Amino acid sequence: MWRTSSYSGENGSCVAVKFPVAGPVGVRDSKNPTGPRLAFPASVWAEFVKRSK
Repeated sequence: MWRTSSYSGENGSCVAVKFPVAGPVGVRDSKNPTGPRLAFPASVWAEFVKRSK
């Protein structure tokens, strides 16, 4: 299931993130759900979130 950040504005400019049980974390443009996606190892995503706070 893809999730959109609670910090996203109502203008539709946001990303969606998918946290699978196993495998990489997925990131996509919420305005283009069938478009390109990025995938990151869970450890890399966790470090990104940690440094983004």
